[in-house]
Parts: sequence; C-alpha cells; structure tokens
Amino acid sequence: MPESKPVLFVCVENAGRSQMAEGFLRKYAPQCAVTSAGTQPASQLNPVVVQVMNEVGIDITSQKPKQLTDDMIQKSISINMGCMDKDSCPSLFVKDVIDWNISDPKNKSIEEVRKIRDQIKNEVLNFVKQLEG
Repeated sequence: MPESKPVLFVCVENAGRSQMAEGFLRKYAPQCAVTSAGTQPASQLNPVVVQVMNEVGIDITSQKPKQLTDDMIQKSISINMGCMDKDSCPSLFVKDVIDWNISDPKNKSIEEVRKIRDQIKNEVLNFVKQLEG
C-alpha cells in the first residue's frame, strides 16, 4: 500500500460509528495511521458499540472520544460517518470529505447496532481496496 495521508473518521459525538470505523481500519490496514474525532465529543464510548465490536474480536475500549480540530482535518483524508444533527455535522467543516451516510447507533437496539457495525465493516473493506488500488 502506498504511503498516504492519515485517515480521519468524523461524526458528531465520536462515540459510535467513527470509533467502529477506526477499529476496523486498525485491523484491516494496520499500516495506516488512523484516528477519529467529533464536533461535539461524548464523555465516553457507547457501551453497545464496544460490545458489538468485541463480538467480532475488536477491542476498542482504549479509544476515547476526541474533539475534531482544524489540524486533524488539514492533515488527513476525512471520512464523515453521516449526520443526524445538521448544526454540528462534520461535513460542514471539512472540505473534500467522503460521506458514508451511516445511521447513528445511539439509542438503538443491539440488533440495529450490529447491522450498523457490519455496514461500517463493508465500507472500511471497500476503502482499503481503494487505497491498495
């Protein structure tokens, strides 16, 4: 895989979707520098998200929600996970953003969060193929 910019997954709270994407990219492209951040980070990860990632052998308990910064945006390939809250949508702040338009797992059942996880896994695997391309 050629050297490329770090990958930045962004969402509002950085407690679910972007954290799952970060975990999957670390697994499937460990040579990639990756982080995630949010425009209004939560105080902790969504516990259901942590649980469904553990189900597929990915431990994200050491990851923490982080504040999105201009420096992160300037230095990275930015992927927006999708926006529910248009006022704090990361794609409003990020130029040339890739938008995956994935539902927020917040307040969803574990079955719904598993579907979101699997959708994110597929998006990450497709992204890795593009990077290798």
